[in-house]
Amino acid sequence: MSPQRALSDQLRAVLRRLPTGPGAYLMKNAAGRVLYVGKADSLRSRVRSYFGERGPEDARIGRMVTEVADVEYIVTDTVSEAYLLESNLIKEHRPRFNIRLRDDKSYPFVKITLGEDFPRIVRTRRLVRDGSRYFGPYASASSVDETLKLLRKIFPFRTCNLDIPEGKRVLERPCLLYYINRCQGPCIEAIPKPDYRETIGQIVDFLDGRQEPIAAQLRGEMNANSEALRYEQAAVSRDKLRAVERTMEQQKMAAFSRAEHDVVGMAREEDDACVQVMQVRNGKLIGREHFVVEGARDVPDAEVLGAFLQQYYASTDAVPRALLTPLLPAEADNLAVYLADRRGVRVTITVPERGEKRRLVALATDNAVEALARERAAWMADTARRDEALSELAAALGLARVPERIECYDMSNIQGTSAVGSMVVFIDGRPEPKEYRRFRIRSGDTPDDFRMMAEVLRRRFSRVAKLRAETGALSLDAVGADEVPEDDGARPRDSGWALPDLVIVDGGKGQLSAAVGVMEGLAITDVPLSGLAKRFEELYLPGRAAPVVLPRRSQALYLVQRIRDEAHRFAITYHRDVRGKRALRSELDDVEGIGPGRKKALLKRFGSVRRIREATVDEVASTPGISRDLAERLKAHLAREGMLA
Repeated sequence: MSPQRALSDQLRAVLRRLPTGPGAYLMKNAAGRVLYVGKADSLRSRVRSYFGERGPEDARIGRMVTEVADVEYIVTDTVSEAYLLESNLIKEHRPRFNIRLRDDKSYPFVKITLGEDFPRIVRTRRLVRDGSRYFGPYASASSVDETLKLLRKIFPFRTCNLDIPEGKRVLERPCLLYYINRCQGPCIEAIPKPDYRETIGQIVDFLDGRQEPIAAQLRGEMNANSEALRYEQAAVSRDKLRAVERTMEQQKMAAFSRAEHDVVGMAREEDDACVQVMQVRNGKLIGREHFVVEGARDVPDAEVLGAFLQQYYASTDAVPRALLTPLLPAEADNLAVYLADRRGVRVTITVPERGEKRRLVALATDNAVEALARERAAWMADTARRDEALSELAAALGLARVPERIECYDMSNIQGTSAVGSMVVFIDGRPEPKEYRRFRIRSGDTPDDFRMMAEVLRRRFSRVAKLRAETGALSLDAVGADEVPEDDGARPRDSGWALPDLVIVDGGKGQLSAAVGVMEGLAITDVPLSGLAKRFEELYLPGRAAPVVLPRRSQALYLVQRIRDEAHRFAITYHRDVRGKRALRSELDDVEGIGPGRKKALLKRFGSVRRIREATVDEVASTPGISRDLAERLKAHLAREGMLA
């Protein structure tokens, strides 16, 4: 920071009242946008150091400080709490000056619901302190799905969401999985709770790397069935044994030690870094995932590694006894204390210099280098295709410049009912889900796509017209972020106020005419419009009778198709949600005697209206708060409605 910079009275007041204890702080610009999140064992010393005569030594942080207009801070009881709070705030705000995990919308885990009488094994992105056991995080949902697929091949466990208390039969008939030996049928009391939980215990052991007892048990079952001439059962045990042995064989590479540790490797290139984490438990490699880190340009390796480890372990309970790293991370002592608090026992961070541990770190580093090379090759190829697509599209539509921000609108309804609209946004040829918007149609339930499209566009662009009227600016680019009003629930300019470079409405000439009418009525004439005909994927432009036909196999056509499909998917998903809630209201709430509490009890018991319809009167009547008379009336109502999915 330049020492000559004058601090505002507001900022000086904040610096004067900073406490001396630990906590986290958020640096904000004049528009209130979070630029940087940090933590400190002394908030006063750390935050004031940014604004001293010398300023930050890091040029990147120095640039950030020049934009700071306000500092918000949160006091914590301990440094460890400050670590966790900082990680959560970075995940929430994704400040551009922080080192952060790419696509960190929360990584997926395998969750075993041990708090239930008959636990389930599911994929989740939320860690809840409810007695469940979590395994992960995994780098992608597909990795979790592969793990679940393997578990289902070896172990029989339930996959439904039914509430199954011990000693209570909740269904008259089990699902298909019971008949093909993929589930033990706790819903029909086909297995006692202790026996079912024994299976769950084996799954926990399997995921923890203790597969030998499971393999021994399966081998014994196979031999016993074979000796008893039960060859079909022996073949089932054999197939499960092979799956377990393949897993054990794949994990042998890490069987140098019985210790429990995570091995970390890191690779760097330009603004990106890739960190490989190898989870070793009971001498076996039970997990290996790589994670891409953004915002690493000009940041020392130790700081990048420290930031990654802090954010990674903030999202998981699987903290090992020891970390093996290629170098000592920044603030290693505080990080070790933080990890120890997470685990409950001492955690060591070691940089091995020789032997098998050093070889493991080198292996993790090699994997990180290869993973980063693959990621960057994919990014570069994808960037080239997107640039080509945008250039082709601009030329075909006669745009003055390559469209950076493209918005696409679509409607979804059934004969006008539960009508909704969607707005999806692509920036630089890539979807930007944070910018998506959903619209409930307010102008009646008659099927009129043109009127619905006009309503959605009017609600979207009336904000732009209002902003221009208030500021006198012809372009949002001419308006500073701090000048943008935030009334009516609108977001700041950097998230939702930006003017698109191209608007695509899903439909032909009719929808385009509706869009033109709205924009002319709002005096917005500098936003290019086009209508995408559904049948031949032709683009119609205002004032032109003949459509623009993009060449087959062109990158521009692929991009337009992807944008259209995403808008359609987003609209359909929202429409199903609205229609489902409407159907649910009509099916349950229209029955006299069923209020919110009883409806919740029914859905908790059966999971869906379809399952209520399939249940017997006695099964419905066994739900808490539901009498037999009410169950009979509900079943009769559902039969009349005939609205089962």
